[in-house]
This record gives sequence, C-alpha cells and structure tokens, in this order.
Amino acid sequence: MKLRKVTAASAVVLALAVTATACGSDNKKDSGSSGSGGGKITVGIKFDQPGIGQKTPQGYAGFDVDVATYVAGKLGYKPDQIQWKETKSAERENALSRGDVDFIAASYSITPARQQKVDFAGPYLLAHQDVLIRADDTAIKSPSDLNSKKLCSVTGSTSAQNVHDKLAPKAQLQQYPTYSACLTGLQNKAIDALTTDDSILAGYASQAAFKGKFKLGGFKMTNENYGIGVKKGSDLKAKINTALEAMVSDGSWQKAVDKNFGPAGYKNEPAPKIGNIVS
Repeated sequence: MKLRKVTAASAVVLALAVTATACGSDNKKDSGSSGSGGGKITVGIKFDQPGIGQKTPQGYAGFDVDVATYVAGKLGYKPDQIQWKETKSAERENALSRGDVDFIAASYSITPARQQKVDFAGPYLLAHQDVLIRADDTAIKSPSDLNSKKLCSVTGSTSAQNVHDKLAPKAQLQQYPTYSACLTGLQNKAIDALTTDDSILAGYASQAAFKGKFKLGGFKMTNENYGIGVKKGSDLKAKINTALEAMVSDGSWQKAVDKNFGPAGYKNEPAPKIGNIVS
C-alpha cells in the first residue's frame, strides 16, 4: 500500500511537470523578439515594390529582403526560419506595437514623427526623391525643366505635389493608381516623368520589361533615410545595428545594391553610418 502511494504521488508530479512544460512551449513567443535564434522570426516588408520588396512566384525579392535576410542570419535565423509579412505604409507602426512582426524593412524612412512611436536601427540606405524619365529624353535636366511637363505619381502620394509646390509650379500633376501604371504612361508618352524615391524608381526600372527604357534624373530633391523599425524599447535595435555594420564591412551591402538597382543605372550614396540621419 505504501509503495502504491509513492508511485501515485510520483505519477502526479510527473504529470504536472509534463503539463507545465507543454504550457510553457505553447505560450512562449518565438525568440525573434530577443534575437537569440531558434524558432521563427517575423519580418515586415513590402510585397509590391520591385527591387525593394516584392512577393513573386519564386519567393520574395528586393533590396529590403536581402538586408532583412542578412540581419536575420546574424540574429541566428536561417532563411527558412523567416516568416515574411506584408506591411503597408499606413500599418507599419501598428504592426510593431501589436507585435505582429519582430522588425520591419520596408522603404521605411526615419522621421521625427515616426520616432515617437517606434525605434529605428540604421539607417541602412540614403535615398532621395527623384524622377524617372525616358532613356532618350534630353529635355529634362533639372527639376525646373518639369514646368509644363506631365508629372506622375500614385494616388495618395505627396511626391508630385512636393515638386509642384517647391520646384516646378507649372508642372501638370497626373495621378495614376499604381507605379506600374505610371511606367506604362511614361513609356507611351502619356506622361513625361514619374517621381518618388530614387530607390523605388530604380527598382521598377530594373524590371526585365523596362530595362534600357528609362533613366533616373539624379536630382536628389529630398533625403530619405531608410531604417529598420522595431518596437519601442526593443533590444533588437542594437543587435540589428551590429548586423548592418557587418553587412557593409563584408561587402554584402554593396552586392545587394548592385543586384537590385544596378540595371537602372542607380548611383547610390555610400552606406550611411549607423545613427547618422541626413536631414
């Protein structure tokens, strides 16, 4: 009888231990939040920006994807441990605050307003607002040459309006639903120029269907410091900064630039120093 009691008690202890272990496994968040490796890490990117972040039948591609993959690797995650999540511009801060993603690399410009809501590692790319014109266009050599020209940007973007208000008040603004639609209009001469960040323009112009048909103006009308967004107070910021420094020093950063933007003749800025925000 005494033996039975000991055995029964042992069985209860064992059952409780197994239950506790199982509960701990179920409730533990993937270790991506601490960057310690193992499990999965969820990364927010754009799904619809060629050269930057794009979901394709073959997988995910673009400069931000390459940067994020490198960073995740330094945090201890293999490519098949990365869960890619689409984060549209208006949802980036919410996705971080809710914990939907561990970090975001999605042409995410560092601004004072955004820094109030999230932390940024980087910057890892200094982009500029620019224009894309036809490869044989010799008339548009400066922003002022956009006066009386048809200037396209996507609906909801402020890029074209900024040019109109500050640099070319006589520019004829045209709004199209997508950048691809603007490119078609540019190719067909329905518009004269397309404006947004030069990195985004280079990504679109590097598509196989458009190679050799367009060129960047090289006007550098604004500075856009792309950073990797993390939840406010996250210890990932420092770890990602270390990874970005390694990416630059071992040459992987420049290879990613050449791979994703090179076909458009993109003259990139040197890799920015961590924490150096160019206004």
